Amino acid sequence: MFQALVLRKDDAGFRAGIETLTDADLPTLGDGDVLVGVEYSTLNYKDGLALTQRGPVVRSWPMVPGIDGAGRVIESRHPRWKAGDRVVHNGWGVGETRWGCLSERAVLAGAGLVALPDSFTPRQAMAIGTAGYTAMLCVLALERHGVAPGAGDVLVTGATGGVGSVAVALLARLGHRVVASTGKASEAAYLQGLGAAEVIDRATLSAPGKPLQKERWAAVVDTLGSHTLANACAQTRYGGVVAACGLAQGMDFPSSVAPFILRGVTLAGIDSVMAPTPQRETAWQRLARDLDPALLASMTEEIPLADAVARAGDLMDGKVRGRIVVHIA
Repeated sequence: MFQALVLRKDDAGFRAGIETLTDADLPTLGDGDVLVGVEYSTLNYKDGLALTQRGPVVRSWPMVPGIDGAGRVIESRHPRWKAGDRVVHNGWGVGETRWGCLSERAVLAGAGLVALPDSFTPRQAMAIGTAGYTAMLCVLALERHGVAPGAGDVLVTGATGGVGSVAVALLARLGHRVVASTGKASEAAYLQGLGAAEVIDRATLSAPGKPLQKERWAAVVDTLGSHTLANACAQTRYGGVVAACGLAQGMDFPSSVAPFILRGVTLAGIDSVMAPTPQRETAWQRLARDLDPALLASMTEEIPLADAVARAGDLMDGKVRGRIVVHIA
């Protein structure tokens, strides 16, 4: 028997709680699947939507949420993995159509797993999670488009969130001058501790603005979308790059083509859910090289599985700084 966080929705309504399950309750272990003993998971924005029912994330009921997990292989029907291997999982639709990792045991597609770098513990891997892995994908996109340290200021929006916090830490360590945008003035010292050279109020970016504005940014990592993304593009310097990876402010993009055809700005979309395995492996290798473990610890809070539902509500209410790690085992 093992513990899992289970979401149910039926005639009695929606409910979320810890349940005791057996292996017979798990999805059938098919060809290519791997049974993983999950040691740590985490709470991402998508997990928050599922646990609070603030977005139509779950498409099959009942559901075990948790898009991220780290632990060891118990049983494998995939040629790459064997019992005892340390693995990490991010995305691939788990917690939506397939049971996820807020559980002591999870049946996962072997093709979606990545070997956990030797330099990370399972806890550290989940302190990174999809948020940190997404931040690394953004950094890689900026590099592919030629953004180098010293090119100019790099803006990170939603900087106290999971993606933003890791992005600030990564970019600063790589030598960029990072400007962090946040609505939490009290967190300026936290962001400066991660490496931000300057902290600005998100209100300067979140309202409707002109299609073209004063050039400020060599590059941008945007986690918010909507007017913030539009203004970030309008303020990006000639030939600059904007990596868009989130929609915390909204899915809309109230902008014009002006930044792209008059300043040659590139808008690079970042998808972490279905990113191909080689790209994931590169991201995790770079995280192992470029992310300071001490800074990772400073942005991380650990909770037991029993607290996940309550903290998911706090996450959606903007009351969480950095990353939440869920201790499963």
